Amino acid sequence: MSPRQSQATPTEVTERAVRVIDNDWVPLRDGVRLAIRLWLPEDAEDRPVSTILDSVPYRKSDGTAVGDAAWGTYFAAHGFAFARVDLRGSGDSSGLLEDEYSETEQDDAEQVIAWLAERPWCTGAVGMIGVSWGGFAALQMAGRHPPELRGVVAIHASEDRYADDVHYIGGCVSAIDMSQWATSMLAYLNQPPDPAVVGETWRAAWLERLENARAFIEPWLSHQRRDAYWQQGSPCQDYGSIHCPVYAVGGWSDGYRDMVLRLVEHVKAPVRGLIGPWGHTWPEAGRPGPAIGFLQECRRFFAASLNDEDNGFFEEPQLISYMQEAVPPAGSYTERPGRWVADPCWPSPSISAWTHTIGATALGDDDSAAARTISSLQSTGVDGGVWCGDGSPADYGLDQRFEDGSSLCWDTAPLSERVEILGKGEAHLEVSVDKPWALVAVRVCDVAPDGASTLIARGLLNLSRREGHDRSVPMLVDEPVLVRVPLQATAYAIPPGHRIRLAVSNTYWPMAWPSPEATRLTVHCGPKSTLTLPRRNRSDLDEALTPFGAPETGTALPTEITRLRKGGRSLRRSLHDGTTEVEFDWHGSGIRILATNTEMTEDSITTYRIVEGDPLSATVICRVTVRLVRPDWNIEVRAQSTMTCDAREFLVTSTLDAFEDEVRIHARAFTHRFPRDGA
Repeated sequence: MSPRQSQATPTEVTERAVRVIDNDWVPLRDGVRLAIRLWLPEDAEDRPVSTILDSVPYRKSDGTAVGDAAWGTYFAAHGFAFARVDLRGSGDSSGLLEDEYSETEQDDAEQVIAWLAERPWCTGAVGMIGVSWGGFAALQMAGRHPPELRGVVAIHASEDRYADDVHYIGGCVSAIDMSQWATSMLAYLNQPPDPAVVGETWRAAWLERLENARAFIEPWLSHQRRDAYWQQGSPCQDYGSIHCPVYAVGGWSDGYRDMVLRLVEHVKAPVRGLIGPWGHTWPEAGRPGPAIGFLQECRRFFAASLNDEDNGFFEEPQLISYMQEAVPPAGSYTERPGRWVADPCWPSPSISAWTHTIGATALGDDDSAAARTISSLQSTGVDGGVWCGDGSPADYGLDQRFEDGSSLCWDTAPLSERVEILGKGEAHLEVSVDKPWALVAVRVCDVAPDGASTLIARGLLNLSRREGHDRSVPMLVDEPVLVRVPLQATAYAIPPGHRIRLAVSNTYWPMAWPSPEATRLTVHCGPKSTLTLPRRNRSDLDEALTPFGAPETGTALPTEITRLRKGGRSLRRSLHDGTTEVEFDWHGSGIRILATNTEMTEDSITTYRIVEGDPLSATVICRVTVRLVRPDWNIEVRAQSTMTCDAREFLVTSTLDAFEDEVRIHARAFTHRFPRDGA
């Protein structure tokens, strides 16, 4: 079982009968109408309730309908209204959606919140919850603090759009995610409204979307530094703007885990954090496990923040996280062994900085000066797994020994005792390079006695961003400079007899787009170059934890699986020409919603190609196809893109094709060139 600390017994709740309003309309000031689905306690008009909102562009009538129903029926049965709105230009809503997290989207959300608060069945108190986009939206609205918003639950999201999302990692262009996500959104957003909801106008609205479609990669690669474009919608610019309570939730297998620690540290309003072993999915589903009774925790949070219930939620430790035990390297895990730990605040008094000098040959006591040089293989990184996993096959990094062989490595002596790491480590490296534009990748691994190397944490730095992500400063050739490389947060227990390995490379494909020229990186060993890890001591709070409840959920819509492809990751190497190709089969699923007899399928395959010795050969090819089929409706949208580069520019070509009854009714092509800005 999974534990939490309980200071008070939650009020027992008698479940209420639930009614569903399949569609209502939120009128906006500019004439756009947003489609919204509502779950209410059946007697809410007589006994008004507070309302919980999820605001995303993923199609309430089909795309997220199954999960929405599970959440909606759960919250309504437990005394809340639950609302799921399609953003403008998505699903059944009118208007156009031109970019993610825009000011227009946030203005719309404020109007939705006010509309909900004015309903006769609502008390006037509104909260928000969401995974990923919905979590971003919740944090952005918390930063705008409309008066009706009383609390948000942000799951697998970020309050920093530039430094902690799918676009840039350490100032490096994210090859693994940027093009893939832009292509996915090109397909998702250009599906039509549902005729069963909007009526005969659905086709005209669809054509309007298609004719005004925009490739999201255009604004993303047009802003390669942290500028006003990224600052908008990033509450980290002013944590003091967040006035309402926040429940920040992440997973060690997910890309957005660092958000939880930053919010617990910086938000002055009531805040709690939870980090489990999970990937980019709901904690009550728990991939990898263990799953927990997460919706019960959300119910307690909303009861305290929206209804002023004195249930002890905010008297509990500010951070509860899952300490993962050491595991052999594998592409996926059904469950991660470990235990739950509690910290009263962040930074935690149980954490201390554990600093190791990077010596000539070893990590730790060796402080001898030396210069070690590497020119890593361009394919270094292919065994690193993904940035943002969801529990799918091959999400995790494989045995790191291949990567270690193309990196500079330093090991500690075998540990004499168990060491637990919790939080963000960092490397301070004195480095020099032979080209003005270069990057550095840092990995920390757990090396078992048999030599197996398990990835614990990693970090990237575009060296042109070493003085700040808002500027591009070329490196002076062969001039040593001290740089700081933050590592992504983790929790990991290293057993006695194991060693800690620091591995440094100057390539990391396909996580980071390669530098324009092959580079040679030198690390100057000695007292200036160090690795610092956050070492955690056991806390009395750990022993006071009591179990989470078992996972609960509401009534999901009945479905049947129509197609299931395992997906995963494949690797191909050509001994003839030095080409390495990594292919991710991100989706291959199909389900039918029985209530509407609507079948949804998606295919999403991305290929990452590079030729050894030639960083300008880097290529990302994305192919995304989504289909909606029922007896009187047959829709298909295909989006494809190819991203390449030369020494001066990135080149992205995209195509969008839409089909009705297997007849192509729309075709568009986009070609974008972006000057490389220190990348």
